[in-house]
Amino acid sequence: MNWINILIGTGTLAVIALVLGVVLALASKYLKAKNEDNRIAEVTSMLPGYNCGSCGYAGCNAFANALVNKEANTVSLCKPSKQDARDKISSYLASTPGPDGETITVKS
Repeated sequence: MNWINILIGTGTLAVIALVLGVVLALASKYLKAKNEDNRIAEVTSMLPGYNCGSCGYAGCNAFANALVNKEANTVSLCKPSKQDARDKISSYLASTPGPDGETITVKS
């Protein structure tokens, strides 16, 4: 009787693990995040990386996201950045098309 209870418990756990594995596999297939614009990471790397928030955004990544998504149109909002970095970001966005094929014009 003792071995039967152990086998039933083990079988139950195996079935639960199998069901959860299938649910996770389906979730990863259908709930996949939308592809992020690669320009966001590139612009973030060009910013100073202080995450100070002086631009009015939560950090450098949020500011880069705002620039790429056309919520911000001036790189000079980033107070700690130097003018050559601002010019580099501005020219990068003007010359690099996104997934939709459009480029972005921002002031340095």
